[in-house]
Amino acid sequence: MHKQISVMLDKGVEFTFHVPEGAALAHDAARAWLDQQFTTLDCEPLRASGKVLTADKILVVTQAAGARLLGDAQWAAAYVAAVSSALGKPMIRVDVPAMAITY
Repeated sequence: MHKQISVMLDKGVEFTFHVPEGAALAHDAARAWLDQQFTTLDCEPLRASGKVLTADKILVVTQAAGARLLGDAQWAAAYVAAVSSALGKPMIRVDVPAMAITY
């Protein structure tokens, strides 16, 4: 099955990544990678409660990464593997301006 992740950033900048077959991380490894990026990129929780849902983490990491990191082939490959494994859906759209993820 064809898997794809589309990322929409501000100002109409969009990235489309095809998820390679067999490139999935274990769910725990995907969450660990997202946790590490959340910390490395100095991300803040979206919710006042401080609770960080996986979808929220993906949104703020994507926002912080921006076109600079998404354009880096090595970082983008790790991002695609982590997001694909964390959400487990074949078609994922990360819309940063709308702060929404759709499947």
